[in-house]
Amino acid sequence: MAEVRDLRVVVGGRAIVDGVSLRARPGKVTALVGASGSGKTTTGLALLGEYPPGAQVTGDLHLAADGLVGYIPQHPAAVLNPARRIAALLTDIARAQVRHLPRAERRAAARERVLRALAEAQLPDAETLLRRYPHQLSGGQQQRVVLAQALLLGARVIVADEPTTGQDALTKNRIVDQLTAVAARGIAVVLLSHDLDVVRALADDVIVMQEGRVVESGPTERLWLTPRHEWTRQLLDRQPSFADSRTPAEAATREAVLRVRDLTARHRNGTRGTTVVLRAPELDLRPGECLAVVGRSGSGKTTLARCLAGLHREHDGETLLDGISLPRSLRHRSRAQLAAVQYVFQDARAAFDEHRAVLDQVARTAIRLRATDHRTAQAEALTTLAHLGLPEQLARHRPGQLSGGELQRAALARALLARPRVLICDEITSGLDTVTRRGILDTLTTLLRDREDLSLILITHDLDTAALAHRIAVLDAGEVVEQGPARQIRTDPRHPFTVSLMATTTRQQVRSAPTARKAKGA
Repeated sequence: MAEVRDLRVVVGGRAIVDGVSLRARPGKVTALVGASGSGKTTTGLALLGEYPPGAQVTGDLHLAADGLVGYIPQHPAAVLNPARRIAALLTDIARAQVRHLPRAERRAAARERVLRALAEAQLPDAETLLRRYPHQLSGGQQQRVVLAQALLLGARVIVADEPTTGQDALTKNRIVDQLTAVAARGIAVVLLSHDLDVVRALADDVIVMQEGRVVESGPTERLWLTPRHEWTRQLLDRQPSFADSRTPAEAATREAVLRVRDLTARHRNGTRGTTVVLRAPELDLRPGECLAVVGRSGSGKTTLARCLAGLHREHDGETLLDGISLPRSLRHRSRAQLAAVQYVFQDARAAFDEHRAVLDQVARTAIRLRATDHRTAQAEALTTLAHLGLPEQLARHRPGQLSGGELQRAALARALLARPRVLICDEITSGLDTVTRRGILDTLTTLLRDREDLSLILITHDLDTAALAHRIAVLDAGEVVEQGPARQIRTDPRHPFTVSLMATTTRQQVRSAPTARKAKGA
């Protein structure tokens, strides 16, 4: 359906893709894997004829006559109009497909197509969701709305850029099933992903990229069982190398640095008033502790984080920092309070000004919140960025010239420059390859070990990542259904939803085994 031959893309004298070729075959899934910044997204966008501004492009692109290409981006909020409800965004596409019908039948037919696409994209409670704006959805829900758009378009090739990023294990399984069904209809799928479980479960062929070049390619099982390149072996090495995450004995007896009491958060539904989306009667975070908040997409994880950070004002209850009540809105918090509670967003690209260098934006935190002079702030920013794996050359670029993973590291550095008491990380490893993810989590655990005054709230769908925490809180449908020590939650869950979440993760790992792939092929 589509083919790229010897693609080379040069931006600012730097080859971000160099000599890449791929074929998108009907009914087959071709996966591109590699570290953040390896050129996966640039290669995928080439199928749409899209390139970075100012890029010098050579190579050939061929599309079949009916090879309409749909694209599911890594950062879905960037392609969803924030001023329009989800119903309008989807109906615009569906309306164009029912013009052949009598006028009286078009509205109902378009509505039926929209609801079917939402169901195929694994979005329950469609009637409620259609009334919301994009910012009222979780990152995972936004991702699936964009998937619904691609399905509505009737694309013959779908480029899925990290489609499972930010998804819980239950939803991830549904997305895998959906993309499998898409391929079964004869649609070519090009999967750009760091999620090796998803790649192994879905892909027929894998292309491994490093620094813009293809270092290895071949059938999925051959590559998994006998990887030939050292970089491939590093990607597949899933042994954790994290610091000991057991709760320090003294932390259990220390006074909580952050307390949540009787928190009830709401979303506005236009003229229909408000809807309760989160209830958290009691939640504590102690100094030096990591609390992981897990649950399926849309369960209220991000809403909880935004309430704590002062980004969601529509809530009742109280958030206490060192026993002092924090204002609900960050606009009413002092500089010391702003510095004390820092938020790292899931969509790092949307959190940066695209017209200013990344380094300047990172250093600005120390200047504004700690009154650091410009030269000292820049030096501290460069040191922190380098520690997180972002060299000075990249740091001096604008955000548009960095990959999603590179921007995520810059966002973490920016928050750390505030020297926070509480660091809230919202799915910050969900868009990273295994090597980079291990590095980021190693950094976080080292920070917790070395800085006695730092505590961490880790919003995540990945239970392997949550296992690094001292404690886990489980959310389902806006309710805190269970919380406790990480080991107890993982090995002896009490609530039915937690039990199903743990069981699904186990099945997902089994599913990606060689026998599962053979069963899929049969």
